[in-house]
Amino acid sequence: MRRVGWGLIFLVLLVAAVVFGLLPGIVERSMNRIDGKPLLPVSAHARALHASLQIVDLHADTLMWQRNIDDKAEQGHVDLPRLEAGNVALQVFSSVTKTPRGQNYDANGADSDNITALVIAQAQPPRTWTSLTERSLWHATKLDEQAAQSGGALRKVTDPASLDALISARQGKKVPVGALLSIEGLHDLEGKAENLDRLYAAGFRMASLTHFFDDELAGSMHGLKKGGLTPFGRQIVRAMEDKGMIVDIAHLSHAGVADVLAMARRPVVSSHGGVQATCNVNRNLTDDEIRGVARTGGLIGIGYWDAAVCSTSPRAIARAMRHVRDLVGIDHVALGSDFDGATTTRFDTSQLEQVTQALVEQGFSDDDIRALMGGNALRVLRQGMMPLHGSAP
Repeated sequence: MRRVGWGLIFLVLLVAAVVFGLLPGIVERSMNRIDGKPLLPVSAHARALHASLQIVDLHADTLMWQRNIDDKAEQGHVDLPRLEAGNVALQVFSSVTKTPRGQNYDANGADSDNITALVIAQAQPPRTWTSLTERSLWHATKLDEQAAQSGGALRKVTDPASLDALISARQGKKVPVGALLSIEGLHDLEGKAENLDRLYAAGFRMASLTHFFDDELAGSMHGLKKGGLTPFGRQIVRAMEDKGMIVDIAHLSHAGVADVLAMARRPVVSSHGGVQATCNVNRNLTDDEIRGVARTGGLIGIGYWDAAVCSTSPRAIARAMRHVRDLVGIDHVALGSDFDGATTTRFDTSQLEQVTQALVEQGFSDDDIRALMGGNALRVLRQGMMPLHGSAP
């Protein structure tokens, strides 16, 4: 009987080791992929130009996965060694806290969640199993710990001073790499305005209002009702602007985008996505929406996956960027990869020379490429992190 008991305990421990140790990596490898298609030959000019850039990517979901950013991984798209290899100055890391089962671009309810199973399988603290706010706070803690362990190679950015210090420290070097925290859908407020203060205190400086479903703030482009801002949503937008948190309209319904653009006092960003003119997918921005973002002084971050640009080709990415430039000017174009966001791309962040090469081929000037690859984002982030009207951070 005792032998049977110990055998059962061993079996349970073995299953737990597989679930908590191997399964998260298996899941990620199946969801964050490189398609393996041929890469562009990179010219000597594009390579030299790329090495001189201060590159900023507005969106990656790396914190969702059970990896240490400091270490080179065999899966996914982003980690510190690959950011260094790609000459990335600043990566915006998003906190994903909930996604619906059967996730699609057309219509999703809020009554199911894929992330809970991932959270438990990754053996995250029990407080994150039931609280969306705690999931984001855990992502902030995770980034803080990994930055502290990086020996200064990874630096958290929370205000204009730390951003300027990062850029100053990088002169002629590929380190340090900056990390700025964002949120993919403010359903993680759990309907409580005071949770915005907690998230700000943890270092979050950008947030989208919705993700793949309608929430307490607004309708999602992928939700059931797809409505505009709610009164609570308007309250939170105002609070974000006051604090110095950048409002992200990615995944927001067209009605919600119109509401945000009508009330915005600060630059608005679309952190990751595409444009309907080159890829007619519902989540991509119309020309009128692009013009509206530009009027706020904001940015359109172009993604690298098929539904953003109707291809994974770097040339398709550059065509979408060219459309935004031609419509509203180069000052409003940026990178928004959606790396590690359950996406398949042509390249990972170590191979960002692919984008630079495609831009050169599309006839972008060196100055335009400097602006697009990071200069624009640095300007908008610096401005957007400043509190309004002396509001206390």
